[in-house]
Amino acid sequence: MNYCNMNIEQLSHEKALVEKKLEGYKKLELDLAMSRGIPNAAMIELTAELFKDIDVYSNRIGLDGTDLGTYNQGLLSGIKEAKILFSELLCINVENIIIGGNSSLNLMFDMFSQLMLHGNCDSDRPWCHEDKLKFLCPVPGYDRHFSICEYMGIEMINIPLGPNGPDMDIVEELAANDSSIKGIWCVPQYSNPTGITYSDETVKRLASMKTAAKDFRIFWDNAYNVHHLFTGTCDSLTNIFDQCTNHGNGNRVYIFTSTSKVSIPGSGISAIGASVENISDILSRMKMQTIGYDKLNMLRHAIAFPGKDAVNEHMKKVADILAPNFNITLEIMENELAGKGIASWSSPGGGYFISFDGLKNTASRIVELCEEHGVKLTPAGAPFPYRKDPDDSNIRIAPTYPSYEEMKTAAGIFTECVKMASLEILIGDKNEQ
Repeated sequence: MNYCNMNIEQLSHEKALVEKKLEGYKKLELDLAMSRGIPNAAMIELTAELFKDIDVYSNRIGLDGTDLGTYNQGLLSGIKEAKILFSELLCINVENIIIGGNSSLNLMFDMFSQLMLHGNCDSDRPWCHEDKLKFLCPVPGYDRHFSICEYMGIEMINIPLGPNGPDMDIVEELAANDSSIKGIWCVPQYSNPTGITYSDETVKRLASMKTAAKDFRIFWDNAYNVHHLFTGTCDSLTNIFDQCTNHGNGNRVYIFTSTSKVSIPGSGISAIGASVENISDILSRMKMQTIGYDKLNMLRHAIAFPGKDAVNEHMKKVADILAPNFNITLEIMENELAGKGIASWSSPGGGYFISFDGLKNTASRIVELCEEHGVKLTPAGAPFPYRKDPDDSNIRIAPTYPSYEEMKTAAGIFTECVKMASLEILIGDKNEQ
């Protein structure tokens, strides 16, 4: 029955039932981590098996004859073998790629640091010399993106994220009329946390729109481009690099990705994809910073994944591990919350998260109740700039780390906490009437 249609007696009776269930869960003294999209033990073991017999020390001579175990200024942008792999994954040419270390987040932070100190190849001055700096932030979105902007002192502007991507009418109007807006964050495929994939039209509009800032940049964090759950059709994404090039804005996009959730977490490799001019600009500063990232690890990944097909085969095995956790979470939410008028949620075809929306002013309370009952969630407000969800209603659910049985229990606790927080609000509203 829809809670919103209940009288106070009915709501109070329902609250008593929920309290009894939560008391039972509390006695279990659980400690279930769902605060971030962490790969679970089974996924790590799967990848460890793939890598365990790879000997890069005895086979460290690269395609160009270089000894990859020593310093080499000529490989600043990464080894060719790894570039070929990412060329297939990102559908861009080898010369448009730089290979990095284990973290694409590190590459993004470093890119912002470069832009603040020097600007990019289209800038008149370093970004730190501008009177104001602003960035467009589709919400809900990835909290670490917003943390970078906050750290750099860049003002963030919330852009509603719908089923096809950011609201492009708002994006186009703001970008065309405000030169202090220097860019936009995008997680275009299986977006964190909603799981949506940008439509063809959205990608084309981002690539072709007018911008008041001639050095405007799209930070295209394509972290989940191979992370399909393989439960049906896999989402496809229009090539942003080609679209920008075709519309005369070839320098507009920086593409980021990594193998953090493909290979061993913390020991993967990452990549930047960009125009030749952008690549040259990045390398001109990168050469002051490093001789290059771990070339033997690049080689290790190129041997483990000789091409896109090998990555996809591996990711199907990953999906076999992850999909049951997603399915049981969605099933329990449907059984326990559907029709009650208190919640909605995404049903992603890939990625690492489920985005949940409850009643206004309930998210913080749900997170608090879950922690009291042994389930740690991402803090309420995290998917918004400055950690401020204007409605206090959104929660990012990460069903990747627990085992299947743990996830089943965690989802049960979560739905009861959603009911409790909702009932508290609704009973409070009735009492005020």
